[in-house]
Amino acid sequence: MDALDILTDLENVIPFFQPIFSADEHRIIAYEILGRYQTEDGPISLGPFFQDKEIPDEYRLEVDLTVLEKAFKKAVHLEKDILYFINRDAELLIHDEDERLLELILSYGEQGLSPRQIVLEVCERNADGELEDLDHLLRYYRTYGLKIAIDKMGNDSSHLDRISQLEPDILKVDLQVMKSTAAGPAYQNILFSLSMLARKIGAALLFENIETVFQLQFAWRNGGRYYQGFYLKEPQADFLDRGILKERLKQECHEFILSEKKKIETLFSLRDEFQGKVQETLNRNRKIEGYTELLEILAKELDEMAFRMYICDEDGFQKSPNLFKEQNEWIIQPEYVEKNWSWRPYFLENIIKMRNERKGILSDRYNDIETAVAIRTFCLPINSQEFLFIDLSSSYLFAREGLF
Repeated sequence: MDALDILTDLENVIPFFQPIFSADEHRIIAYEILGRYQTEDGPISLGPFFQDKEIPDEYRLEVDLTVLEKAFKKAVHLEKDILYFINRDAELLIHDEDERLLELILSYGEQGLSPRQIVLEVCERNADGELEDLDHLLRYYRTYGLKIAIDKMGNDSSHLDRISQLEPDILKVDLQVMKSTAAGPAYQNILFSLSMLARKIGAALLFENIETVFQLQFAWRNGGRYYQGFYLKEPQADFLDRGILKERLKQECHEFILSEKKKIETLFSLRDEFQGKVQETLNRNRKIEGYTELLEILAKELDEMAFRMYICDEDGFQKSPNLFKEQNEWIIQPEYVEKNWSWRPYFLENIIKMRNERKGILSDRYNDIETAVAIRTFCLPINSQEFLFIDLSSSYLFAREGLF
């Protein structure tokens, strides 16, 4: 595709619109505006044109503004709660010294298209060392009511500190990585970090490149409020009925809910099972005063389920040694006595919860620091001051439906 051919034929530069669906309403809540070039064989994407750094900025900007102006002319007639995502290269945004993009957006405000309907979608990794300039510029645009989305999230978490400072309205997570074998526990951890960050700064998560129902369920389970991808709808030349997928999404969401409920019920069942089994063992051995002896008795009862157990006081100081299963043999690790675990997330909160409710707690899944294996921990109050911790083996959890 020759850049000059496009620049001299702007009449055939046209906008396409990819719908974005909401999790709460199951209907179209926004459109991403994409550039296309009409050829004899049909429209082709202008993505390569916009991404080609060898094409001068002013050429790329000219074509981009042409796409947007044609899109805005169509959009002024739609409902006023629909958002429009503009995907803008960070470097091009910084070099738009005449503020032609902002001028175009504000000009359509007089025709009924509010700047508050515009979401400026930026991939900050393209800022090429001009991150501070980008931050200032995005804050400037927000003073006019524009929303900010940070694109290409989900591949790493190296910019979480900067994103936290910028406080964007939307974090856009690319699910393309799920096609790769690299989308394992590390990717899950990154998404967990993103979901926590989004919650803290009041941002919504938008999952893009959804191509299968599995990816849609994945987005739903990981806190996605907005969904976009070919599984839902491909980019279109015109706008669609906002409720076009309402019944389908409602049904799929219902199936996701049933699956998640089943998983939660399995977790509660496992917790109750451990509560009964461990409590019964403790009741039978009330006269035993030594921590190690008590743990050895529990190890015999839970040999196929656990690989580590220990006892802490209410402040998180370990009162017993570790009893650790290594090559099918339980060994004593006395070096752990008096180590303190209160620094762990939710540790003290769980201690208080167990003491008040007098019930055990089954943790969420996490990677064990020492073994690097995904596990869960069951903890139970022995009395008002001592608490038993049992790390469950991954092989046992894998065999339980819904736990991995």
